[in-house]
Amino acid sequence: MSSLFYWCAHLFYSKYPFFSDLAMSTQAGNPNMELLIPMINQLQHIFTAANAKLTLTLPQIAVVGSQSAGKSSVLENIVGRDFLPRGGNMVTKRPLVLQLINLQGQEYAVFGHKPQQRFVNYVDVRAEIENDTKSVVRDDMGVSNIPINLTIYSPHVVNLTLVDLPGMVKVPSQGQPPDIVKKIDDIIINYISNENCLILAVTPANIDIVTSDALVMARSQDPMGKRTIGVLTKLDMMGKGHNAREVLLNKLVVLERGFIGVVLRGQRLDEHGRASKELDIAGALEFERQFFQNESAYR
Repeated sequence: MSSLFYWCAHLFYSKYPFFSDLAMSTQAGNPNMELLIPMINQLQHIFTAANAKLTLTLPQIAVVGSQSAGKSSVLENIVGRDFLPRGGNMVTKRPLVLQLINLQGQEYAVFGHKPQQRFVNYVDVRAEIENDTKSVVRDDMGVSNIPINLTIYSPHVVNLTLVDLPGMVKVPSQGQPPDIVKKIDDIIINYISNENCLILAVTPANIDIVTSDALVMARSQDPMGKRTIGVLTKLDMMGKGHNAREVLLNKLVVLERGFIGVVLRGQRLDEHGRASKELDIAGALEFERQFFQNESAYR
């Protein structure tokens, strides 16, 4: 399990101690508590199917970042599974509400729109996300505020609710609707304006932190930085002689919950300058471990 996963879980349960008790109770096999999260899931599925708003604001962690920040990879890093669609253009076109439920036995996933079907292969999970996205967003360049509800039951997770949101853009690209910037911002604000929402603000380490789109958006709804967790991606792409130590030590932009740095998976160059195959999750976590072990600035 990644360090980012434990960091998010720690911050989530420190803010919401009741849910810490709930998580411990479900993992201990308390039958009454085990019923609560599935009931909440079912409520969310019903309201989504009816295209109605659930006024009960449940604690969750929303992942916010620009289109190229590595936002979806951060989410996969947290979950420890390859399950999200990938591509060069806009991939996340609808909010993905992901509920992780600790359950002993075989790991499986269930979608809110297919409650009777268990997915045990994450390739199929990715394909279903793509198919359900296309069923709602028929325009390849558009977005929708209608969420996809996905629940993963696994002995390797703690009880958390995460939301993957469309990546922010500054200007519409060729073929995108002229109001795409506002539509995406409105979708994000709808989630992070909830006082029970922790904001995972994802920013590439190789840009100036004070210009971070994610932090600007987070600050618009959390001006004191009490609900915002800073995530710096692409630490290995900063270039020789540069590091993000001051940011990670919370000295440049101050957040009550601080920053954490991650190294995302992706194609890397070997010693001959050739692009290697993209790492899987296990390989990426090992690469990240070695990176932090070998970089003196982060020891």
